[in-house]
Amino acid sequence: MQELAKLTGGQVIGNSELEISGVSEIQNGVAGTITFLSNPKYKKYAADTGASAIIVADEEVLSGFNGLLVNNPQLAFAKVIKYFYNPPEIEEGIHKTAIVSETANIAADVSIGPYSIIEADASIGSHTIIGANAIIGYGAKIGEDCNLHNNVHIYHNCTIGDNNTIFSGSIIGSDGFGYVEEGGIHNKIPQTGTVITGSNVDIGANCAIDRGTIGDTVIGAGSKLDNLVHIAHNVRIGHGCLIAGQVGIAGSTEIGDFCIFAGQSGVVSHVKIGNKAIFAVRSGITKSLPGDKIYAGMPAREIKEQHKKEAVLTEIVSIKKRLQKLENVDNTS
Repeated sequence: MQELAKLTGGQVIGNSELEISGVSEIQNGVAGTITFLSNPKYKKYAADTGASAIIVADEEVLSGFNGLLVNNPQLAFAKVIKYFYNPPEIEEGIHKTAIVSETANIAADVSIGPYSIIEADASIGSHTIIGANAIIGYGAKIGEDCNLHNNVHIYHNCTIGDNNTIFSGSIIGSDGFGYVEEGGIHNKIPQTGTVITGSNVDIGANCAIDRGTIGDTVIGAGSKLDNLVHIAHNVRIGHGCLIAGQVGIAGSTEIGDFCIFAGQSGVVSHVKIGNKAIFAVRSGITKSLPGDKIYAGMPAREIKEQHKKEAVLTEIVSIKKRLQKLENVDNTS
């Protein structure tokens, strides 16, 4: 426990010599492990958990139970999980089935998996892992300490920053959806820009990030994308944004820093979103909106206004039912 306290910056409550061998969920606690309590909904499990210790922010929750007292239990638990987790070991070096261009610049300690292709003039930084069946296109630049999982495709001339993680099936730098109509024919607009990601960006599985038409599509440092996210051409996303699954952001949208988009939200093209804007599930952003506010609904509006609208609609339904009852009474009298 003392070692975990040092790791998390927490204070041991109870037995400081308690041995902890791993982690478990509070509702499915296992003896010898440590769990955590952050969400009040799970407080009911604290008294009966089978875990040997709990990471908490409120000492009263322990009631004589062993634990660690910290400011942020979820962050502390993340550190503890990392401490106990042993990821699969990846061998350094280039697999014999990989195809690497003679003009590619590959750091000495890079790992490249089976059947991957590294095209001409591409570069890959130190300590980076490229999984199996990945394709790094012509002139693409992959930073240091990156982990590109199996079946990732980075198109030509795109730039991936340091310490990026990209999960399987994601495609970075495919053409944006650009066409101009003439005489009933949709003529393709060449997509000549690239994609640039900052440092510490995570991109989930099966995401698609389109290259810019002329300029670049940019994902700011520290931003995290869930699975199944689509970012269209020339979108610029700020630092530290969180984008949940099935979100779609249309072309040339500008998003500020530390914005949050909940699942299945959508943004139309050519709008600007201010810093620290938060959008609830299935929000539809149809115009530029200032930051530091929480939005919901379609079209998205401040969440208080949306709640008022929903309350009025509920009242209208109630009034309609009452009117129907009155009409039935009149018809039978």
